[in-house]
Amino acid sequence: MDKNIEIEIRGPLSKGEFGDLIKFFDSSGKKKSEKDRVLIDYSTFLEGGVEHRKKDIRLRVTNGIPEIIVKIGEWGGNEQRKELSVFTKQGEFDTLVEIFGELGFGKGMLCVRKSKVYEYKDIEFALVEVPGHSYYYEAEKMASGNENGDELVKGIENVCKELSLDIFDKKQFFEYVEKLNKESNEIFDYKNYTSNYFKKRFDLK
Repeated sequence: MDKNIEIEIRGPLSKGEFGDLIKFFDSSGKKKSEKDRVLIDYSTFLEGGVEHRKKDIRLRVTNGIPEIIVKIGEWGGNEQRKELSVFTKQGEFDTLVEIFGELGFGKGMLCVRKSKVYEYKDIEFALVEVPGHSYYYEAEKMASGNENGDELVKGIENVCKELSLDIFDKKQFFEYVEKLNKESNEIFDYKNYTSNYFKKRFDLK
């Protein structure tokens, strides 16, 4: 059975904790990748807004590779959501933005993220930098529909506690998202879009 249910929790990191975790995972985990990512989160401006949405609709480009990604289910720091994802060819991100704009997705939150991704105790840990702002981690496992999501969440939480990591509760998570939207992320408005804007701004090949 396909593993398309994303089991994920998140928490804040100080700059010091971010550096300490990199050192720890470099020695005790398995490094999987480093990601430079630009994304547009359209869900903020759809029904449900930041807190109550049931669909997470995004375009993102990671290390130059564009992707359409939709996550279905409630979010809020501790999540069990179905994930649907399609990658397209390098150089097509601006085309995706135009397609979404013409389909009616006019506004989104534009976000820039850098992350180092490790595997530790069968959990994927992404250590994420919001450039010029803050740090956080994401800890996730992918599951199939017949696995017990609550048990997987508990297992991830236990490993995070072993590592002395704070875990966002729902209130803390949404407060952090609001803070990012006010202080770091930008509102992208398709009506102001010009040809190859993302390619030029972010040097996408």
